Amino acid sequence: LWAAKWELLLPVVALVSLFGGFATPVEAAALTAFYALIVETCIYRDLKPFRDVPRVVTDCGLLVGGVLLILGVALGFTQYLVDAQVPDAAVAWATSTIHSKWLFLLGLNVVLILVGGLVEIYAAIVVVTPLLVPLGVAFGIDPIHLGIIFLANMELGFLAPPVGLNLLLSSYRFKKPVIEVMRAVLPMLAVQFIGVLLITYIPPLTTWLPRWAGH
Repeated sequence: LWAAKWELLLPVVALVSLFGGFATPVEAAALTAFYALIVETCIYRDLKPFRDVPRVVTDCGLLVGGVLLILGVALGFTQYLVDAQVPDAAVAWATSTIHSKWLFLLGLNVVLILVGGLVEIYAAIVVVTPLLVPLGVAFGIDPIHLGIIFLANMELGFLAPPVGLNLLLSSYRFKKPVIEVMRAVLPMLAVQFIGVLLITYIPPLTTWLPRWAGH
């Protein structure tokens, strides 16, 4: 832990600046990035200020630009769904076809795992949430419970073969074939699937703490 002390302080800087009222979310993100820059250039000296920092900034700009393009397309598609009243149609179809809350949750898990395996998280949040929230309300599902089900299934989808995002990133990061990474994650994938089922069908696991805190 002592060897990683500077890295462990990174989330502390982000959370204290944000929840302490010192900064807005954007300012907290900028402050956290500045802290990481100081650690890498002045403490670890892994980055040379004039040689490496411009390259890192360029790489980050390309990454952020790609995310913004995805978000732009996703927002446009979401606006189309709202204008076409797709959420209302989805609620009407689901409530007339599916009469069990638990059966709906089972189908929801399957759909979200597929979405997580095919769609990037930001686009999934922007596109799927407007469809998901009205359905959750129609079936009487607690919004906090629904949100955690969404995130748990998305993370499971990121590890799901054949095109889960985390599989591809791990293959690139560790320079291993995707097939080898798939085999390695299968045991933990099974454990995570059991966790998703527990979260889905035992709502108090996700709602007791917010209720205890008065939310």
